[in-house]
Amino acid sequence: MNNSFKKRFWQLAAINVVSNLMVPLASLIDTAFLGHLMEIRHLGGVAIATVLFNYIYWTFGFLRMGTTGITAQAVGREDREGIILTLLRNSAIAIAISIVILILQQPLRELGFNLLSADPEVIESGRDYYNALIYGAPATLLNYVLLGWFLGREQGKQVLLLSIVDKSTNIALNYWFIVELGWASRGAATATAISQYLNCLLGFILILREFPLSYLVTFTQKIYEPDALKATFNLNRDILIRTLALVSTFALFTNLSAVMGTITLTANTLILQVVTLGAYFIDGIAFATESIAGNIKGQKNSQLLLPLVKLAIASSIIIGLIMAGVFAFFSQSLFSILTNHTEIIQHLNNYVFWLFPILGFGAIAYILDGYFLGLSAGNILRTSTIIATLFVFLPFACFAWYFQSSHLLWLALSLFMLARAITLGLKVSQTLSIYH
Repeated sequence: MNNSFKKRFWQLAAINVVSNLMVPLASLIDTAFLGHLMEIRHLGGVAIATVLFNYIYWTFGFLRMGTTGITAQAVGREDREGIILTLLRNSAIAIAISIVILILQQPLRELGFNLLSADPEVIESGRDYYNALIYGAPATLLNYVLLGWFLGREQGKQVLLLSIVDKSTNIALNYWFIVELGWASRGAATATAISQYLNCLLGFILILREFPLSYLVTFTQKIYEPDALKATFNLNRDILIRTLALVSTFALFTNLSAVMGTITLTANTLILQVVTLGAYFIDGIAFATESIAGNIKGQKNSQLLLPLVKLAIASSIIIGLIMAGVFAFFSQSLFSILTNHTEIIQHLNNYVFWLFPILGFGAIAYILDGYFLGLSAGNILRTSTIIATLFVFLPFACFAWYFQSSHLLWLALSLFMLARAITLGLKVSQTLSIYH
């Protein structure tokens, strides 16, 4: 791997890392606002409602993941029309899905909260959060497409700008709604929805500065080409199944935490915030891997794939373990920023060391996720996650529930990450001879 290639990788990775860090840092600040309220039920309510939104929104994460790889491949082929059509086609899909979500918002809410387990006051707070955030669905899904499109074109500066505007607005509105107005969980949701719409507006302004609306309109008739739509839906189907399995794993983890009590739920939620922080950090490298892998496939230059994977995995493992070490050894002072409830901090100190295997194994899985997404190898991602969820996480999660053991629950999540890393890693060699 030559120096210019490494420079390109690190420039893109650095911008993506900074951009990605805006997401969990904003979430951590929001958690701190809620965690310092007199009633801890609001933090638990947001955690429970977030499980439901993970299904509603992360289920359609293919709008981001499917966009990046296809766009990057079109860039590698120097296919200008393909770049535009990917944006328009996936934006149309995002709008259609968001309309369905808004129409079905009430049955989705009732079904979701009936399946979740928590104290009644926690559920009530979660419903307030849901009722406000659901109206941000159109902007949220369109933002997935915009992010994927800019990433696929390796336009890191645009991604960073969008992230800064979105999260700084979110933090400011959260302070106003939660601290000043006392809206609690409803305020957190309202702030997020408003910031999503502002972010979406800015994204389309950036696009129109490069491509006039009259130019984009000329491609609209080609959005619904049968072969292109079929390929898009096949890829999105595989990513959808993969995402459902992934979200179900974390949903079951949170739900079983709630069954073990509000203190366990809250403590595990705070530790998961650190996992999220580490994941977004590592995803900055994974996004760079995704963009460059797709570009390499478009150029049919497969000799760069293996060096790319090695560089990305080595750097991500280092980052993951450093993150785990910082929070494990300074847990008292760092988690006290998120909550002033001493019983929660004392409880989570018993489990914080689980960050090492989760972020260590998870780092490998996240990078390989990005690698195969860049190659549009959705079938590999689908199979890997199904195996890890059904045959690894689920059995150990059942043991955790039976013995009411939070340690077993964290073990289940650690083994889930390991299983994903192994099953994806075994498939890398196949791609080195296919994409040339």
